[in-house]
Amino acid sequence: MSNGKQRPPRTGVPAREPVPTGLAAPLNPGRIGAYLGLAVLGVLVGIAGAFVQAAWFPGGLLLALVAAAGLFYGGRLLTGTQIGTLAPAAGWLISIILLLGGRPEGDYVFGDEVGLTLFMLGGMAVAVICATMSRSPRQGDDSGRPGK
Repeated sequence: MSNGKQRPPRTGVPAREPVPTGLAAPLNPGRIGAYLGLAVLGVLVGIAGAFVQAAWFPGGLLLALVAAAGLFYGGRLLTGTQIGTLAPAAGWLISIILLLGGRPEGDYVFGDEVGLTLFMLGGMAVAVICATMSRSPRQGDDSGRPGK
């Protein structure tokens, strides 16, 4: 402070131990179930997106990518972790690779090559964007600023 006065230390506040996060956090069966459920939802959105993007090319592609973005961002908000985005993204990517891989004759089962490429690259870009977003502030957390 500019006037040379120091703030008195806070008293009566118990010391808190830091809560382990990420890979250091203890296993939680509920969180593991949520990740598996999100991965299954990712598979379902990938299957639906493969059909929709091929059926109505420009609009269907946008609809499929918006659905994938909603799932990825929703997983991030639900769990509060980056794994919440990566679990449905992994299910989504596995399903579309299996569905859009093509046939032995050389042609594609779902649509043309441009639509498939845009669907796969666009979905991966959306997953990366959702996984690398900054964390949203939690409601009710004390910011440490007086008067707030």
